[in-house]
Amino acid sequence: MNTQHIAIGMRALAKVDRDLKQAFEEIGPPPPRMRPKGFETFLSTIVSQQISTEVARVIMGRVIDLLPEVSADALLTIDDQALRKAGMSFRKIEYAKGMAEAVASGNLDINGLDTTSDEEAIAAIMSLRGFGRWSAEIYLMFSLQREDIFPADDLALRVSLGRLKNLPNRPTQKQARELVAHWSPWRSVGSLFLWHYYRGAPT
Repeated sequence: MNTQHIAIGMRALAKVDRDLKQAFEEIGPPPPRMRPKGFETFLSTIVSQQISTEVARVIMGRVIDLLPEVSADALLTIDDQALRKAGMSFRKIEYAKGMAEAVASGNLDINGLDTTSDEEAIAAIMSLRGFGRWSAEIYLMFSLQREDIFPADDLALRVSLGRLKNLPNRPTQKQARELVAHWSPWRSVGSLFLWHYYRGAPT
């Protein structure tokens, strides 16, 4: 989602949500957030799980250095111990190799996700071990640039929504989805704004 797309979405959201409009006037629009499509992003998603961004960047760099090319076939040729030395846990190696096998065998067509519906793409990604709904929705938002995604499993997103709506308690996933249903078809931009608000809103 580029700056222009975000601006259009925020104007649309401000028309249907008074709380969001007020917050938008206070802190402005969220910055763009985009990630490339493809195998490398899937691999990075696995490497990054449950570790800091900086540590993940270092490990991902080491893994890429091992590969003759960043592809599923190349990853499958790398010995597990080499990946372990690069910093990946055995569980992440298992997930990464499983993902690579799915891509190499054609069971997962990463490029083909472009032409599927949101739910079909999410289901295809979630069929991989190590990929939950949140990971799938983040890929759709930032790599496929899908416009109407709301990753309700994200804790910061729900904390931010609770603040925005002045709720006494953090909403559940179900409650959060209901609270932003009227944001459709701009829920991806709304999600970006909630992350922005989480960092910039008064507690």
